[in-house]
Amino acid sequence: MYVERIPALLDNYIFLLVDRARQEAAVVDPAEAQPVLDRLAALNCRLTTIFNTHHHRDHVGGTPALLQAFPELVVYGGARDRGRIPAQQVFLAGGETIPFADRTAQVFFVPGHTRAHVAYYFAPANGPDSDGWGDLFSGDVIFGAGCGRLFEGTPAEMLQSIDQLRQLPDSTRIWCAHEYTLGNLEFAQTIEPQNHALQQRLQETRLARSHQQPTVPLSLGQEKQTNPFLRWDSPTVQAAMATDDPVRTFTRLRGKKDLW
Repeated sequence: MYVERIPALLDNYIFLLVDRARQEAAVVDPAEAQPVLDRLAALNCRLTTIFNTHHHRDHVGGTPALLQAFPELVVYGGARDRGRIPAQQVFLAGGETIPFADRTAQVFFVPGHTRAHVAYYFAPANGPDSDGWGDLFSGDVIFGAGCGRLFEGTPAEMLQSIDQLRQLPDSTRIWCAHEYTLGNLEFAQTIEPQNHALQQRLQETRLARSHQQPTVPLSLGQEKQTNPFLRWDSPTVQAAMATDDPVRTFTRLRGKKDLW
């Protein structure tokens, strides 16, 4: 399995998971159909699976057209999204495993952004072709140097959700669904202005974005060093939020970002 990043809408990413041996593919969060259909045609691949992280239209909008093109598609999503994801057939509660190609996805239930959000983690492949990296499809839970807004959940739920994902190996690529990294880093710098890893990442990201280069996938190890929403237990972030309570730290941090 390998992953292709497909830009969509204004700042979305759709991810195509390609099984070269079988000429089959899965898609994560198909915001729109045509870019996916175009890439499938170029690869001469058949789409078999849709992995949805949550029900928002900028993640599921392409599903009906993809189903027209591939009626045998299996559509996955969170159990609490029943009735909100078009043609959903599999309802995930978290803890399930789903095989695809030579990899297996572990499903995480990660509410906060929405009540039903799930994430998919593929552990590194075995064998000589493995690069040692796992792949996390985080939807709108973790962004580059940020996290999703809390539309249907509480700060405590979001903290617990992110903490689950924070336990994954540092050598995890995060395929988040939006290109928000530069703005999030500029906010993060206001929280930890003395964080040298953050300063360096901000400089590198400004250069990359000035050349229209994507920042996704992310490195979980780097997020732990530079993303304040993964650093609620850091003394510098707690000092900036004037509390050492993890939930209060996260709550105040999310509130400041909402107003930033």
